[in-house]
Amino acid sequence: MGIIRTDKWLDEEFDRPTKICDKLLPVFKGSSAPKIYQQLTEFGMYKPSSRTKGIFHSLKENKKWEEVERILQEYQKKWRGPDIPIYLFPIGQQRSFFSRQEDKVKGGVSYPDKMFLFLSNSLTSKELEALFVHEYHHICRLTNQTKRFEEYTLLDSLIIEGLAEYAVLVNCGRNYLADWCSMYSDSELIKLWDKYLNDNLELKKSDRKHDDLLYGTGRIPKLLGYAAGFRIVEEYYKNNQFSIKLSFKLPAKKFLLAENSFTKKGRKK
Repeated sequence: MGIIRTDKWLDEEFDRPTKICDKLLPVFKGSSAPKIYQQLTEFGMYKPSSRTKGIFHSLKENKKWEEVERILQEYQKKWRGPDIPIYLFPIGQQRSFFSRQEDKVKGGVSYPDKMFLFLSNSLTSKELEALFVHEYHHICRLTNQTKRFEEYTLLDSLIIEGLAEYAVLVNCGRNYLADWCSMYSDSELIKLWDKYLNDNLELKKSDRKHDDLLYGTGRIPKLLGYAAGFRIVEEYYKNNQFSIKLSFKLPAKKFLLAENSFTKKGRKK
């Protein structure tokens, strides 16, 4: 498995992305190409245009498929991670909930058995590594948890995002953290936690409100779940030594001790 040579697919069918998604039907059992494409565009996959075709050609010229393969081999060995297929595509330039800017440089989405990376031609090697670390940490945690992916709660989702970005902090440095890590002050997060998250931690992924709270929609602040998850994990590791092995295996509820400490301390101020 490893890096799937989607550059060959793009050479043949760049202007017909649903035809490309036909090739993904074996790893999205029970779905359809249009549904797969719609799902992937929500996380950053390109839409055909002269601009995104230019991004594709630049990615090819700069050998990004080979670069991602090298990063995979490094972290697979370092973390003893699973061998899963990784699909690389140009990023779309339409707005998404992960970016405040029109021009995005990276995006990604991970499933228990596969990963998708969406890249721009302005992405630096370190930014690419940070994206990979975040997404591959998801894969490693998902494969080390006993709970089935469908049984994940909002708390599980907060912690998996927080842990993945904390792995970026440890392996790549604070300069490569996502914008949402510092989107809200501590005092803002405590108020938002009490208002939106605290009473909904057991919501299942299948509940529509789960994604509303994780990503932020309507009146719910943008990427609230992501920001809260990172802050809880960061607080946890102020009092506990970071271990990549344990970060794959620790139950999400372990981190609630850090949340209690963080929010109670903040309310007393």
